[in-house]
Amino acid sequence: MRTSRILRTLRAGRPVLCTKINTADPVVVDIIGLTGFELLWICTEHTAIGADRLAHLLRTAAMNDMDTMVRVSKGSYSDYIRPLELGATGLMIPHCKSGEEAREIGQMTRFHPIGRRPLDGGNSDGNYCLLPLPEYLRQANENTFIVVQVEDPEAIDEIEAIAAAPGIDAIFVGPGDLSHALGVPGQTEHPEILRAIERVAAACAAHGKYWGLPVSPATAPGYLRMGAQLLASGADVFALTGYFRKVRTDFETLGLNFKPAR
Repeated sequence: MRTSRILRTLRAGRPVLCTKINTADPVVVDIIGLTGFELLWICTEHTAIGADRLAHLLRTAAMNDMDTMVRVSKGSYSDYIRPLELGATGLMIPHCKSGEEAREIGQMTRFHPIGRRPLDGGNSDGNYCLLPLPEYLRQANENTFIVVQVEDPEAIDEIEAIAAAPGIDAIFVGPGDLSHALGVPGQTEHPEILRAIERVAAACAAHGKYWGLPVSPATAPGYLRMGAQLLASGADVFALTGYFRKVRTDFETLGLNFKPAR
């Protein structure tokens, strides 16, 4: 089984920077890998990316020795383990609201002796039955990371129990949804959001878990000082819309009129 790059990095005490895709083109994954990212966040919660297309994206990332974190739709254990069996290095489960839910996620996504993830081994992650079962279980537990998102006030109230849950490697704060739930949509640096992040940082430090959140070059240093290690910045849709908007604007500054003729 391929060794996780980001787990090596995190265990060495160094931060990881990931970027996100909403599109479903392996060429985009290839480009991101060639630019040097070691972790790609693939979103299937808010996109129409299906299992077959996801498999192509994961293979392309692996060809670039790039880890993948798939944000899944919140659902049953099948929704969680399918990306892992397709070759995802890790999962991000959205809207985890309680310690009990975090413990259930750990049970569903980890093999013995940590959890009771259903067995197969006949897929990409098990090298299509080429790995002996005990070795498959050991390597999967060592090289798979499980991240839960806290995006709700209920989760902040339960943050100690969530951070203590076995099988959970990291907590990722979702400031967008959290600001929405707190009644300050989009105000991701509102004092209530910052207080919530401080509580996450403290709980993760107490229980030996990694944590992170979306950042910019301007905000990252402050969160790194608070102990954040899993940083996310950028997305393919930002890159595409920003570039094509600039092309259009640059030509419009020439005084050319590209509006359709009537």
